[in-house]
Amino acid sequence: MKKMLFLMIAVLLLATAPAMAQIKIGLLSELSGPTSDVGRPYAEGIKACVEYLNKQGGVAGQPIELLQVDYAYNVQQAIAAYNRFKGQGMVALQGWGTADTEALVRFVARDEMPTFSASYSAHLTDPKDAPYNFFVAADYSTQARAALDYLKTNWAEQRAPKLALVYPNHPYGLAPIPAIKAYAQELGYELAGEENVGLGDMDATSQLLRLQRLEPDYTWVGGTISSTAVILKDAQKIGLKTKFITNIWGNDEQLLRLAGSAANGHYGLQTSVVYGADVPGMKIIEELTGGKPQMTHYIRGFASMYVMAEALRIAAEKGPLTGPTIKAAAETLRDFNPLGLTPPISFFPDDHRPNMTAYIYRLYEDRMELAAVPTLERKPEWLGH
Repeated sequence: MKKMLFLMIAVLLLATAPAMAQIKIGLLSELSGPTSDVGRPYAEGIKACVEYLNKQGGVAGQPIELLQVDYAYNVQQAIAAYNRFKGQGMVALQGWGTADTEALVRFVARDEMPTFSASYSAHLTDPKDAPYNFFVAADYSTQARAALDYLKTNWAEQRAPKLALVYPNHPYGLAPIPAIKAYAQELGYELAGEENVGLGDMDATSQLLRLQRLEPDYTWVGGTISSTAVILKDAQKIGLKTKFITNIWGNDEQLLRLAGSAANGHYGLQTSVVYGADVPGMKIIEELTGGKPQMTHYIRGFASMYVMAEALRIAAEKGPLTGPTIKAAAETLRDFNPLGLTPPISFFPDDHRPNMTAYIYRLYEDRMELAAVPTLERKPEWLGH
């Protein structure tokens, strides 16, 4: 009888005990819109990191709960999802694209909501304009400057190299263009043509034929995987002799399959290692994925959540998790190593550039071969530009 009584009391206590507090993180995912080819693996990387962290006991003993929405690259849907997340108790946001991240800047600043996005627009790194915005990759402008520096250093001819630009007329595509033009001029490039190719375009022949007459040595491509594959294949078809440098969202293992031999010899910018690299974080990812290869965007998504978790941990050790405490914690990170998946991360109260390092890969139809890992100076005049 006593045993039965003790059992009933224990069951009652369990039933009435408060559930362990969860750290709620909003996740704006792009799973079905024009950038879903890269949005899906990025979101999967974030989710995998949360799975890993929760297996380790969460953050400061609290599990992480993801509040995920597929907003299909629609800004209004992103804003609506953000407001729902707030109502559900979100303390920080993992965001996605440039258009929605920029639309949310004033909201997250007003609400003091730390936001780690996958938009790497340079102006998001200036806390005067975007005080609650962070990301874990060198910004688009820094990546492009690193590529221009690398290519110019390895240019052997006496004449100036010719540079053309191909990008979508879209906030993401437009973001680094002023910086590219200014730095190319500073380094001594000759600008030779500028064309727009949309993210969903299925043909770029007319634009490339116009460029062909200008004979560019290098051509910047600022789209995503689908449009980049179209550009590379159409360039091969018409015999355009140029070396393409593709932005971070325009090259990955998927591009190699789509473009085939048309990818051979061109360059891709990244800010993370590729799957299978010999770094501590890769062993974790390989275990989580059962050894199934994942794209670079997956790895960067994992790193984004891992760095956010470190800011959450620092803030939680000092008191309640609030927007200001999480922001302040992130701004104390100095050369924080996200398991080797990206270069070390440092944020400062007056400078949210995570680092000044890019990975330059040489692309082939069967592999991405690391060519260089340049690190630029953290110049004050480049902050936000």
